[in-house]
Amino acid sequence: MTEAGLFIRWGEPARGREARAVEVFNESVQYFALLQQEGKIEGFDRAVFMPHGSDNGGFFLLRGSAQQIDSIRREQGFLRLLNRARLRCEDVGVADTFLDEGVAQMMSLYQEEVGIADQGVAHVVSFSEEENQVADEPPVIP
Repeated sequence: MTEAGLFIRWGEPARGREARAVEVFNESVQYFALLQQEGKIEGFDRAVFMPHGSDNGGFFLLRGSAQQIDSIRREQGFLRLLNRARLRCEDVGVADTFLDEGVAQMMSLYQEEVGIADQGVAHVVSFSEEENQVADEPPVIP
């Protein structure tokens, strides 16, 4: 189930390393295709921007379950690829994203919090799975 993503962006190639930046881009495509074949991600998209006066050169978007994406974030192959990219391109960044079903879940949580904030009442939130409730009482501070 697609609910999460990993957004990987890059800027301009570092001066003098343009050819190596292209090599890392191609390695990335091969690596992400392998992850997809092995079932470690559900899929990926790639985009390269037309020159537009910004520091954004393009991005990859890996798609999968939250568990798949969390696992990839810590995989040694991914970390090595990320380091190679950082040495050859400017402004490399990685961000976790909510996709598809994950967007609905996140927006539902956000909407609940907006309602609570609009009431102007202090709330105590329990973060345990068993006690996922919001109390209308302010916290007691000894």
